[in-house]
Amino acid sequence: MRRLARRALLLAAFAALPLAPTAAEDMNGANITAPPAASEDNTPAVLSGTLKKVRDSGVVTIGYRDASFPFSFVRAGQPPAGYSLDLCVGIVDEIRRELGDAHVRVAYQPVTADTRMDAVTSGKVDLECGSTTSNIERQKSVAFSPVMFVAGTKLLVKRGSGIGSYRDLAGKTLAVTSGTTNEKAMRLLNDKYHLGIAIVAAKDHQESYDMLVSGKAAAFATDDVLLAGFIAANHAQDSLEVVGDFITYEPYGIMYRKDDPLMADAVARAFATMAQTGTLVATYRKWFLQPTPTGEFLNLPLSLQLTESLRALGVDQF
Repeated sequence: MRRLARRALLLAAFAALPLAPTAAEDMNGANITAPPAASEDNTPAVLSGTLKKVRDSGVVTIGYRDASFPFSFVRAGQPPAGYSLDLCVGIVDEIRRELGDAHVRVAYQPVTADTRMDAVTSGKVDLECGSTTSNIERQKSVAFSPVMFVAGTKLLVKRGSGIGSYRDLAGKTLAVTSGTTNEKAMRLLNDKYHLGIAIVAAKDHQESYDMLVSGKAAAFATDDVLLAGFIAANHAQDSLEVVGDFITYEPYGIMYRKDDPLMADAVARAFATMAQTGTLVATYRKWFLQPTPTGEFLNLPLSLQLTESLRALGVDQF
């Protein structure tokens, strides 16, 4: 009993001590357990995922498409350019800020519709800056930025072809680009309505377009904005036209690796900054509402869907 009473007294004494730890002091009374004062030299950044990869390598690798005008494309002898590339520059700027304005070089890696997701998940590219639809199926494997554009599947045909809808393609050849949501949608329609369309999957958008122009296909199905881009880039307004109702809904986003919270925060901050500074709207105007840096003129006003998406990011002037 005496031992139990003594233990109770000791426990009571400890309970009465202050909760804050007592600092150890040297002979001069200085606190020797306090952390050093913060400085650029001794404040480590706790990084993981893509930001750690970028800090360690000094490089952000951007995946680009070579024929997705005006989002991501290449002209002879020129570096990759486009609406998506410009927005990716805003993300890279935010990554640099996150890393204390460290020197970060941008490297470019070409991807296709078939290879783009694997390039992101494998670490071959850090940002995929093209014309990629953000949907639930893809979000199981990768992450996406806020919506940067809203498109939908339509058909590109030769003027005078008599084709005004996918139903007019019965028994004809349709070009699609392998690995796209457009390919999947057209195959589903073909099977559902037993149309007998001969669907041929090309390796990229340029090859699909070439099949139409050369007469190997009666139509090319992909997002309406990309079809308009092909017409503008090739000055084909007199020979080609975009027809039909929207077959799919395609909200575009910048793709990056999933389950990377620091990168997700950086992407969200980048879009918020671009929204607040007017960069998002200015970039849209640059590529869709005035002659592009490469001389084309699309004249595509902001859609209601994209306007609401940008408004949600904080854009209040359009």
